[in-house]
Amino acid sequence: MARQKSGEMVTFTNVDKVFFPKPGFTKGQMIQYYLAAAPFILPHLRDRPVTLIRFPDGITGESFYEKNAPRFAPPWLKTFAVGRRHKPGKINYILINDASALAWCANIAGIEIHPFLHCVPKVDTPTHIVFDLDPGDGADILTCVQVAFLVKDITDDLGLQIFPKVSGSKGLQLYVPLNTPTTYAATASFAKAVAELLEQKHGNLVVSHMEKSRRRNRVLIDWSQNNPSKTTASVYSMRAKREEPFISLPVTWPELKKAKHAKDLSFSPDEAIQRLKKKGDLFAPVLSLKQKLPQAFAAQSAPPAPPLKAYAAKRDFTRTAEPQPKLGRGRANQSTGRFVIQKHAATRLHYDFRLEMEGTLKSWAVPKGLSPDPGVKRAAFEVEDHPINYLKFEGTIPKGQYGGGTVMVWDIGTYELLGGDHAKGDLKLMLHGSKITGEWHLFRIKTDESKPMWLIVKSGQAAKPISVRRDDQSALTKRTMAQIAAGKGSKKVWRSH
Repeated sequence: MARQKSGEMVTFTNVDKVFFPKPGFTKGQMIQYYLAAAPFILPHLRDRPVTLIRFPDGITGESFYEKNAPRFAPPWLKTFAVGRRHKPGKINYILINDASALAWCANIAGIEIHPFLHCVPKVDTPTHIVFDLDPGDGADILTCVQVAFLVKDITDDLGLQIFPKVSGSKGLQLYVPLNTPTTYAATASFAKAVAELLEQKHGNLVVSHMEKSRRRNRVLIDWSQNNPSKTTASVYSMRAKREEPFISLPVTWPELKKAKHAKDLSFSPDEAIQRLKKKGDLFAPVLSLKQKLPQAFAAQSAPPAPPLKAYAAKRDFTRTAEPQPKLGRGRANQSTGRFVIQKHAATRLHYDFRLEMEGTLKSWAVPKGLSPDPGVKRAAFEVEDHPINYLKFEGTIPKGQYGGGTVMVWDIGTYELLGGDHAKGDLKLMLHGSKITGEWHLFRIKTDESKPMWLIVKSGQAAKPISVRRDDQSALTKRTMAQIAAGKGSKKVWRSH
């Protein structure tokens, strides 16, 4: 038990539990690190909602993302409520504004701390831009260093200062402080333009899109982190990526230039604290330096919506009753949204799984449907994006048309993005449907231009079994496949509350 400077009492438990196996690094040592780092990390967390990645049994056990402050949180812990999209209620994000809150989060095994790029209450105003440099197979952090200097050349030409830090994993992250009024649309557009320009000029070294097949020996400049729904590992956060703990730590450009080995850019908790005592907070300017984006980007208020050309090209809307292309106003990789599973009796019976994202429905054909049993993997073939109004499409696609056959809205509801990124080929989802509820993991294993292949697997506990009757009953209209094919039955429409 310890009393922090804020005056709140925090009780520490299971401090001898080993959290990292290689050095036998314990939970108590993790707590000690965060308390020692508190004067440096707290200014970077103040008033920023955070997502914790918790490892109750250490990195060899199960982990999960904690967005909502848990019910057992003490009453003094500050939170900030953010409304969910397409679902009642709010997410009460934790605010780590003092040492007591930091200590409490460490005690509940929050090894990794991931804040948003904005402060409350201005949840639509990022305070900085981040470039996440992620090496593909055959590349490493030293390859990221080469790319970092290419990014710096561009920002230097624009008169923008940029600050590097090691991610604590295998890459680098570059921060451009703004601290002036801007939008996520502007920052994302700027970061994307830089990434695409460098890919054009240095295609042997840089990629700007996430397909793993293109990333071998190259570095992905992940510009998509500049999103109001995404978080990035905090400066001075411990990372749980390897068997021993490493810290996401600021470095200087001269240090990057001198680095000869990957180990030169890895810092243990003890090394991080010694470095902080000697050099202080190298990231302090990120909190105060005021900079503005070039006017061409600063004027943007909305990101360009993705096209639905592939969807439209496959359909004759004079013959099919499917919805015509219509873009929504969704954000990339939003943290909540709607989903639908459509039972589709085409050439072969299969299930279509769709997630509302980026203004469209990201879509997969799942031949055997989602398994309710943990660990059972099902193939999922990514297909073209569908319009948002396809969520409630139920009926018959005429024979001879693409996908001809009967379509049932088998389940429909909302989802939460617990972690991951669609573009990176990894999504951890919590589904809240009328038939299925629970966690699933959807991840890409092969990229093919015509049909990228993913796997979807149940996480956590098994889903509740579905009766034969409900399996052949629409979640939208209660009709069976036979009734839909015959055009019979109720036309009741499901609504999101």
